[in-house]
Amino acid sequence: MEKIVTIKTIANNINLSLTTVSRVLNGSAEKYRISSKTSKLVLEEANRIGYIPNMAAKTLRLNKSRTIGLLLPSLSNPFFSLVASTVNQLFYARGYVVLMSDCNNDKEEEKKLLRSMLSQNLMGLLVIPTGDKKNFVDLTSSRLPSIFIDRYFKDVAFHHVSTDHYGSVQQLMSLLYDKGHRKIACIQGDRNVMSNILRIEGYKDFVKSKMLDFSYIGGSSFTSEEGYIETKILLQMQDEPTAIVAFSDTILLGVLKALKEEKKVVPQDISVVSIDNSEYLDYLEVPITSISQPVRQISNLAAKLLLGLIEAPNEEKVKDTHSILLESNIIHRSSVKQI
Repeated sequence: MEKIVTIKTIANNINLSLTTVSRVLNGSAEKYRISSKTSKLVLEEANRIGYIPNMAAKTLRLNKSRTIGLLLPSLSNPFFSLVASTVNQLFYARGYVVLMSDCNNDKEEEKKLLRSMLSQNLMGLLVIPTGDKKNFVDLTSSRLPSIFIDRYFKDVAFHHVSTDHYGSVQQLMSLLYDKGHRKIACIQGDRNVMSNILRIEGYKDFVKSKMLDFSYIGGSSFTSEEGYIETKILLQMQDEPTAIVAFSDTILLGVLKALKEEKKVVPQDISVVSIDNSEYLDYLEVPITSISQPVRQISNLAAKLLLGLIEAPNEEKVKDTHSILLESNIIHRSSVKQI
């Protein structure tokens, strides 16, 4: 039978007191003026014998779970899965566990999952909402340190970290306009989420500023199915667009499938650009020009901001909300034609 490794095992192996070993493993060495030499000895021995802390006991003792909640719309979206991976790595390195939930883009499921999470004695919460702010009424009164990532609500005081979605679409529209395109269609995602709302504003404002006669906004979800259906509709129009802006790479995949079925070649027959810059775009038959969002930077900033809220004194947790917008940039590939 395999022997259970405990704090007592470490203390006996290196001839130190249980108190000293416990304080080092709990991250309190500096507070109790334990030398770096002693701390190093404890940590090396814990690593050597494969010591695993009992988080359940620690939670009961400190009344702190060291658990962070992460609520996502869908892990099938490459953007969200990269956020999840980045956040998980950062918190794990700081001794936290991430409790992750995927609501499958279902607002009712999101509401249930959020209520469940709020009952878990979390130390903090990271959220990418589906778009219904009513789901977060309980969160506003909970005083749980919370950060919204990528999507947020303008009239609700939550901290958030996001890309400049408005500017992202303006960049793509400027690129297409400079290449001679005057009939530019866009296929949007979920209409109620802030990222999509701002992208639509960017599209409409650009069309208005250039006094373009052609304008088309289709779609209602960030899915490949939506990209496929809307592209099929576009190609039946008498006045076809010369370019399509897909508001996500998942939408883009549907766009490309529809174009291939209709024997439309990119960019000879139609130009295509997207937002997200997923890794696979370089490996498509025609590499697609796309907006690159600083996903890892957004995720790291959100995580560090949340850690700051968790570790701040109670009287500082309710200060003014942080609103951080990061710039995006275009990755130029081969999907835009000069006309």
